[in-house]
Amino acid sequence: MFADVFHVFFMDFGANRTMPDLSRINERDKLKTRTGDEPHWQRLRQGCYIGFRPSKKGKRGTWFARVYNPDSKRNSRKSLGDYGRLEGHDVFKQAKADAELWADTVESGGERANDMVTVKDACEAYAKEKPCPIQDGILRRHVYSDVIAQVKLDKLRRHHLRAWRKRLEQSPALVSRNKKGTKLWKERAKSTVNRDMVPLRAALGQVLKRGAPNTDAAWQEALRPFKGADKRRELYLDKLERKRLIDAMRDDARPFVQGLCMLPLRPGALAELTARDFDKRTRTLTIGKDKNGNPRQITVPPVIAEFLVEQVKGKLPAAPIFARANGASWNKDAWKYPIKDAVKAAGLPDAVAAYTLRHCVTTDLIRAGLPILTVAQLSGTSVAMIERHYGHLVRNDAEVALASVMV
Repeated sequence: MFADVFHVFFMDFGANRTMPDLSRINERDKLKTRTGDEPHWQRLRQGCYIGFRPSKKGKRGTWFARVYNPDSKRNSRKSLGDYGRLEGHDVFKQAKADAELWADTVESGGERANDMVTVKDACEAYAKEKPCPIQDGILRRHVYSDVIAQVKLDKLRRHHLRAWRKRLEQSPALVSRNKKGTKLWKERAKSTVNRDMVPLRAALGQVLKRGAPNTDAAWQEALRPFKGADKRRELYLDKLERKRLIDAMRDDARPFVQGLCMLPLRPGALAELTARDFDKRTRTLTIGKDKNGNPRQITVPPVIAEFLVEQVKGKLPAAPIFARANGASWNKDAWKYPIKDAVKAAGLPDAVAAYTLRHCVTTDLIRAGLPILTVAQLSGTSVAMIERHYGHLVRNDAEVALASVMV
C-alpha cells in the first residue's frame, strides 16, 4: 500500500512542475497538440486529474478525466467531450465537476453502467459478477420483492435503508416445513439480520460513494451489522458420537453425513459437488459453489480419497457425488429430517444439525495444531471468523504449551 501511495505522490509531484492552468481560457488557447495526442493534464487532487486536448482543426478541443485506480494499480482515463453547449469559464467548471464525480465513482469501487438506475439493477449486476446461490436467495426474498428495489441509486438515502432494515428485522424467519408442508416460523435473530444485509451492502458499495457521516446521504450507516450477534457454536460431538450418528442414518443419506464428518465444508457446498469435481489421480477436490462464491481446491488424504472414489464410481461427470435415492442432489429440506431421525435414534442432543458436524471437524483440525490460515482455506471462510469462533481453542493449547516449558 505504501508503494501505491508513493507511486501516486511521485507522479503528482513530477507532473505538477509542468502542468498548465486549464481554468484560464487564454492559457488553454496557447496549448499545442502533444505527441500521440496526449492531453495536457492538470491535477485536481491526489490521483485525480482533468485533461484537455487541443483540436488540430481549430475546433473546441476535448476534455478528459484521469484517476488512479487502487484496485488495478493503474490510471484509468475517460473522455468527457467538448462541452459544445457551454462557453467561457463554464466549460472548465463543468468539466472539473464531471472529472471529480467520475473519480469518486472509480475510487468507490467502479464505474456505474448507463443502464444501472435502481437498487435492483445494482444488486443484479453484483450477483452476476459474484454468483452465489445463498446470496441470490437472500436478494430474491428480501430485496427484489421489496419497495427498496425500485428506489433510484441517485435518490437513495439513509432513511430508505433504515425502513428496509426495519422490515427485514420484523419479518419472521422460516425454520422448516414438516412432512405435510406446514411452514414453521420464528423471530428473526440479529445474526440472521446481519447475514441478510451483506449482499445489499456489498452491491451498493460497488457503485455508491459512502456518504458523509451522520447525514441522510450516509446510506451505509443504516446497514451496519449488530455487534456481538454471532454466537460461538458450543455443541460438539466426539468421534464416537459422530460414528453413532452415521450408523443410525438411512442408507441413501449415510454417505452425505460421512462426508460432513470428514471435510469442514458447508453442507450446501458438499451437496453441490459433482463427480467431475474430484480428480482421483491427484486426490484433488474442487469446491465450486460455496458461500463466498470463489472456487477453491483442496488435496485430501488417501483415506478420504478412497471414500470419494467409492462415491463417484460409475457416475457421469455431472452427477452429484452424494445423491439422494432418486439421484437428485441433497438440499437443506432433504437432509434435515434424515439427520433429525438419526439424532433421535442415536440418543444425541436434539440441537444436532448438519452444521454441527462442520463445527466438529473444524474444532478437531484446530485442536490437532493445524494453522488457523490453513483451516480457514479448507473451510472456505476467513481467518477472522476462525479466530473469533475457535480462537479460544488455540489459547487453551498455548497455555498447555507454556506450562510444558517450566523447568
